[in-house]
Parts: sequence; C-alpha cells; structure tokens
Amino acid sequence: MGRVITEVTPLSDKDCFYLVDRTKDSFNFPIHRHEEYELNFVANGRGARRIVGDSIEVIGDYDLCLIGNGIEHVWEQYECQSRHIREITIQFSNSLFNSDLFSRNQFLPIRGLLDLSSKGVCFGSEAIMKVYSRLDYITRMTDGFEQTIVMLSILNELANSPAKRTLSSSSFTTARISSDSRRVQKAQDYIAANYRGDIQLSELASQAGMTATSFSRFFKLRTGRSVSDYIIDIRLGHATRMLMESAMSVAEICYDCGFNNVSNFNRIFKRKKGCTPKEFREIYRRHQTVV
Repeated sequence: MGRVITEVTPLSDKDCFYLVDRTKDSFNFPIHRHEEYELNFVANGRGARRIVGDSIEVIGDYDLCLIGNGIEHVWEQYECQSRHIREITIQFSNSLFNSDLFSRNQFLPIRGLLDLSSKGVCFGSEAIMKVYSRLDYITRMTDGFEQTIVMLSILNELANSPAKRTLSSSSFTTARISSDSRRVQKAQDYIAANYRGDIQLSELASQAGMTATSFSRFFKLRTGRSVSDYIIDIRLGHATRMLMESAMSVAEICYDCGFNNVSNFNRIFKRKKGCTPKEFREIYRRHQTVV
C-alpha cells in the first residue's frame, strides 16, 4: 500500500510565509502532508472533492480551509468541470507564533484557530466574503511587511468568525480532545481508552457522580453531541485511520474499533462520511504515492 507523501514546502526559514496565486485547469497534486500551516483558497472549483484527514466533501464555487499539524489533505478533480480554477495558497511556519508577542491576549483568537487547524478548519461563505478582497490584494502586494500585516488581519478575521467548522475526527488526527469541564474530560478520557469495548452510559455517569439522564443532558450541553454520537465519532476516527494505514479487512477493522456488526458499521460510516469504508479506502489509495 502507498503512503501519503510528505511535502517539502518552498517556505524559507528567513520568511514569515510563502504565497502562490495560480490559475489552473485541474487538480492533480497527490494527497500529502507538511508541517507548515496552510491557508488554501479555491475559486471556480464547484464539483471538486476536498479530503482533509477523514473528511471527504464536495466543494462549491468557493472553498477556504486552514490546514495544520501535518494532517493529510488534497483537492481532487472529481466532478469539477471548470478549466479556470483559481487557487491561492499561503503557507507559514508553526514556529512563527511561538514568540512571546503571540502569546498576548490580542492574539489569543488566532492561537485558538491554529489549534483547531490540526483537524482542518473550513470557512463558510460569510467568512470567505469578508476576507476575499484581502486575499486578492495580498497576492498583488510587493512590500513583505505589509503583506504580513494583511495576512495576520485575515487570520484574525477568520478566527473571530462564527462561520467555521472543523473537518477531521479528533481520533483520526490523534489530537487530544480537551474540555473545560472536569466531568466531561474524564468521560472523554475514558471513552478514548475503552472505545474498543462496550461502553455503558451508566459507567460514565457514575464516574461523573451523576445519574445517567442528568449526565446525558450535561454531556450534550457541553459538547454539542449526545454520548452515543460522540462514541461513534471516536470509533469512526480510529476506523478511518486503520483503513488508510493497515491491510486489515473492513470486517476486522469494524470489530477492532468497537462496532459489533459489519452491516451496521457500513451503514453508519456511509451516513457520517458520505461513502462506504471500502470506497473511503479506495479514494485514499488512488491519491497515495509510493515513496
């Protein structure tokens, strides 16, 4: 089985960022990862398919994503018919925001956005329209300092926009899920350690010192998901990683990740991911390159 290639980006260690603005007639770069953060904008890309971690989605006319922490990603042609695709890519080092300056309160929204980027962050049309003119302008600027200021303003605008969502599962990216609630965090840690087995709501509630009904409501209020949906998402994250990286059969992966019925696993996977486990594996293998 091929592997996801690790891209060596053109970013110099003497520069704050690397920017490229290109018009092309197709998406043909293989699935890849890199350590640098990447803000990627696509125009006229309707019908293309974006893959970030275990998220697979068909995009509309405009697409804007922030990728970080080495997560696998690619935009593939799929059903895109356009021959005038515009793509603006801004890559910047993860060390850029490690200075004392960027730990100050004024930069906390950007820090939070960069943390989310380990799962990939997609921005809605409202957010895209707010930064589009700046994305277009930054490609025509010649002063590097002013470009950097505009880039920071774009990140700040996106960080404060409600029109954003994460893409990949936490259990796929191996990013630790954190909560501001000690009770929820304890439950999340327990689920992460025991997702392969039978997890009872009563056991989670007991650890939190609550009744099952009260804990179920409390968990959904804090996480936005029911306990059962959360457990399913954790299992699916591990399953998609295994579909990518192992030669195990779909049935073996199903049982290893805590599902007790293959047909049920296939049904849930397709409902959540938009394709069957077999199709997901085939999509990834088609983009992988032997290195």
